[in-house]
Formats: sequence, structure tokens, C-alpha cells
Amino acid sequence: MACGVSATGRRRHNRLPVIVAGRCMFGRFGNSDGRRRDTVRTAFRIASSIAGCLIGLVAILFGGCASTDGDPPLVYLADVDPRIQQDVRYAGSENFMGRPVRGYLAPRVMMTPEAAAALSRAQDAAEAQGLSLLVYDAYRPQRAVDDFVEWGSDLEDVARKATYYPDVPKAELFLRGYIAERSGHSRGSTVDLTLTRDGEPLEMGTPFDFFDERSHTENPEIDEAAMANRLLLRSIMVGAGFSNYVNEWWHYTLVNEPWPDTYFDRPVGR
Repeated sequence: MACGVSATGRRRHNRLPVIVAGRCMFGRFGNSDGRRRDTVRTAFRIASSIAGCLIGLVAILFGGCASTDGDPPLVYLADVDPRIQQDVRYAGSENFMGRPVRGYLAPRVMMTPEAAAALSRAQDAAEAQGLSLLVYDAYRPQRAVDDFVEWGSDLEDVARKATYYPDVPKAELFLRGYIAERSGHSRGSTVDLTLTRDGEPLEMGTPFDFFDERSHTENPEIDEAAMANRLLLRSIMVGAGFSNYVNEWWHYTLVNEPWPDTYFDRPVGR
């Protein structure tokens, strides 16, 4: 099935399945078993065609598709709002894999224009309180997600376990939802971030990308100061039109994201 994105990055209208109905004449065939069998087979083929078309229609209406043909409509965050700080972890080695992730050609933040505009509003709100946003990741190509999956399947590679998942067996990262074959980041309107004051990140109770229940936004084990910072970040982001993923204090998605069912694969920095 063709994806809903053209080579120019614009939506294509998917063509709906067309039922071509042949004329089926049910008349008198006498006592001919052969003709009765032909009539039954014809009716079965028509019913099967209708069922197939209905299945195709449901897939078009409710299924997502990954785009690999052409560039998605993304912008560089620095071009929209250079005030927002960036520390693109997956472009370097300071991440749970301990190396640059596939698809990150440069340490630059990319996202949809709508998400970038909303994030600029969040920066306004942060600055009003003497703070700034610091972005760790935003748009993430599908090839990077595939790299995560390959890494997660290699149970021998536990070089960064002590820092990023000390209490979770690597074999359980998929089961617990820390690694998955699809990520909302690939749709271009999700961002991982924190708050800073005078260039220093505020205490949030856990590091970014810490695979543990303590990273859940409202985890009661987090001390009062860190919880206040998490809730402040959430207030700023929700006010700008984002929603929080409750299992990760740093993870926010634009509520009215423009591409909710499409996963892109353009490399970051290209």
C-alpha cells in the first residue's frame, strides 16, 4: 500500500479500493449441477472481493505507514528559536548505547514547523521564570529506532548499564517498553528536554533516558525539589500545547501533531 507522503513531503490522497461488480444472473438452470456450482463459485468470489475491499479500507483509514520516499517537512530548531539550548545525545557517545546512533549525521535538533513554533512559546514561558529549555532529542529517523532495536537484541553489549539501566535486566527492555520498533519521535513532533538555570540543568531526580520507574513523571520516590522541577517543566510544556508521556519526565508530544500516523526516515542533519 502506498504511503500518504509524496516525494515532495506532501500528503497524497490514498485511493480507496474500488469494487467492480459483475452482473450475476440467477435464473433457471434446470437440473444442471455444473451451472449451480458455477453460480455458487461466482457468488463466493464477489463476497470475497467485497470483504477484501473492506479490509483494505480499514487499513487505509486506521493504519499508519512509514515514509522512506522523500524528505518530511521538518525544520532546524535553531533556525526557529536560537535561544533554546541543544545537547543532542544520540549524535555522540553520551547515551545508553555509548556511541553515535545510526541516522544522526550532525548534532542538530529537527522537528515539524508546528512543534518548533510551540516549543518557542514554551521557551518564552521558561524565560519568564529565569529558565531555559534544553533539548536532548526531537525528530528521530526510523533507522535510528531500528538501531535501538538491534542494540537491544544484543544481550552481550551492556557497557552503559550502570549509568542508564542499573536495575533492569537488558533482556527485559523490550518487555518493559523502554525499546520498541516504532517511536513517536519519528513523526517529528515529539521532544525530549529539560530545564536549565544559568546553563545548568535543573535536578530532575534521574538522568535523561534513565530506564527505571523513578523516571515516571510523578514517581513518589523522587524528592520534593526534583518533583517540583518536573511539574514546572510539565506546566510550561502543557501550556504551550504539548502532552507528557507519564513514564518519562522528559518526553513531550505536540497535542495537535501534523503527522500522527506517519513515521519518517530522513537522517538528522541532512
